[in-house]
Amino acid sequence: MRAETITRVRAAAEAAGYKSNPLAAALMSQLRRSAGGTFRGVLALVEAVDDGRPKYATEFPEKLRQAARERARELGFEAERLAVSAKGVSVKRLDGILKARGIHGIILLPCWGEPDYTQLDWPNYAGIYTDYVIHSPPLNTVCPDHHRNMIEALERVRAAGYKRPGLVLSKHIDERLHHRWEGAFLVVQSHHFNRGPVQPLRSSGTEVQEAEFRAWFREERPDVVLGHWTRVIPWMEAEGARVPGTHGFVCLNQLMAEVPCAGIDLQPALIGRRSAEAVIANLQ
Repeated sequence: MRAETITRVRAAAEAAGYKSNPLAAALMSQLRRSAGGTFRGVLALVEAVDDGRPKYATEFPEKLRQAARERARELGFEAERLAVSAKGVSVKRLDGILKARGIHGIILLPCWGEPDYTQLDWPNYAGIYTDYVIHSPPLNTVCPDHHRNMIEALERVRAAGYKRPGLVLSKHIDERLHHRWEGAFLVVQSHHFNRGPVQPLRSSGTEVQEAEFRAWFREERPDVVLGHWTRVIPWMEAEGARVPGTHGFVCLNQLMAEVPCAGIDLQPALIGRRSAEAVIANLQ
């Protein structure tokens, strides 16, 4: 293209209010450097490593990360884990690393606390968060549908003949998901179970404790318990229940089940693959 044509097009674009997209410009620059060959880039799998996450909550992001890396490779990209922490690499420092390495695609792995990645220069990046809620900044997410999962679990519980489902959660899990487990449970219980409401148990700790569970179980008398921790099954049996038999248990995340039981597969591998596809689609 002639220089005068380029100048005329740029002037017309500026007059119309168009601005250069730095992400698109960087992508086109790398495409030109590849001399027409297959473009290969790097995605960043960003994880906060000192956010207070308990051990039981580590397997989900690990499986998600592995699947995202595998899918990225299938699409011609590498995906590297980059950790941020209060005592190590800060988010601001991460921004410099990403720019220095020419990385423009970011997959943010689930945070145990409230994620804050506002110090990244987002006009330079395409990003996806792999959990339910992120406000800083607001990004598209790829994550389980906890509300729909609870509805489906209760539909199956009801079909199996249970009359009084009970929900056991930690307060932190409930709040970090904006009460999507609990909200769906209360709605379905009020419309489809007529043996009287069973009040959910919301433990104030990161895990439910035996004393509080057994007191709740005696008071509320559920015939099936939905929760994350299979350790409650012996506590149910200590209160006279037979599991399975007279009572049931449904694990809300099969990765956390320590013994065989019914439960929900939250599909971390599928979420990882879809997150890689979404970021790469935005880059291209």
